[in-house]
Amino acid sequence: MRDIGIEYVAPGKMQFYDLGSPPALKSTEILIRTSFSGITNGTERHSLMGEHGWKGVFPSRNGYQHVGKIEKVGEEVQGFKPGDWVFYGRYVGHRGWHIQDVANANPFMNDSHLCFLLPATANYKLCALMGVAGVSVRGVRRCRIGPAQNVWVAGAGVIGQFAAQAARAAGARVIVSDINPKRLAVAEDLGAHRTIQVEKTTYNSAIQAEGPFDCIIDACGVNSLMLDIFEGNLLAHGGVISCQAVRTNTTFYWGLLHSKEASIEVSCHFGLDDLRVLMHFITNGIIRINPLISHIESIENAPGIYELLRDKPEELLGVIFDWNR
Repeated sequence: MRDIGIEYVAPGKMQFYDLGSPPALKSTEILIRTSFSGITNGTERHSLMGEHGWKGVFPSRNGYQHVGKIEKVGEEVQGFKPGDWVFYGRYVGHRGWHIQDVANANPFMNDSHLCFLLPATANYKLCALMGVAGVSVRGVRRCRIGPAQNVWVAGAGVIGQFAAQAARAAGARVIVSDINPKRLAVAEDLGAHRTIQVEKTTYNSAIQAEGPFDCIIDACGVNSLMLDIFEGNLLAHGGVISCQAVRTNTTFYWGLLHSKEASIEVSCHFGLDDLRVLMHFITNGIIRINPLISHIESIENAPGIYELLRDKPEELLGVIFDWNR
């Protein structure tokens, strides 16, 4: 058992901190002992580097993908018992144990307890990426993606890969673009109908030929994306742009939305109901996690992983820390 956590103490620098022993539980709280946690590549890199909304915020503790076994429960807790495995999605950072009040169980709010019971058939280790997958599923649901719609996912990182799978699960035709051919190969393996390699930030004629799109999912954060969509006439009438990549600010063009009666949606977290839908897809092999795993490391090797996240983020896709090794 490890009573430690991870925090960022300066731009590009992480360290372990002493978490101490768990305190006594209140009547509606549970104690979760962490077995696995997953890196949220985009969010964690932004916070590690002090970018966007995390600018100058140090020390900070980041991450919202935790899998563990319930060790104790308060006397008034219902629905959870010692020995249950849960995915825990609160934004509290990587740490060896968690205490959570489970009184607020609203299935649709991202401020509920976010403790999701995992079935006995689940691969608990892979479930450590259910957080980013949950963000993508929520985004697809918010955009009302449905059968036969034409969807472009711009960016094939972890968020984009899960968004593409979720859109395909909803019945859409899915195009994925990226500058990284290895990530596009993964997208093909996961069922994308077509992949397009783009040169840096240039959206070429191949993407225009696939449009217009009923939904465009921004999973890349390229500053020129809104202008590219506008100038390329890439959005269908009544279409939706789903902004899932983190930005400090963005500019959209009035004609992009006004003449097309289009909209912009944002998805930055998930609720228990999104996790329920996600688990249905995972259980039935519709959304797959394993092809997205690039690294499974002991928590003791976290410093090396964060060096890669800082210096060579393109080498990381799905990253899971094993707290038992």
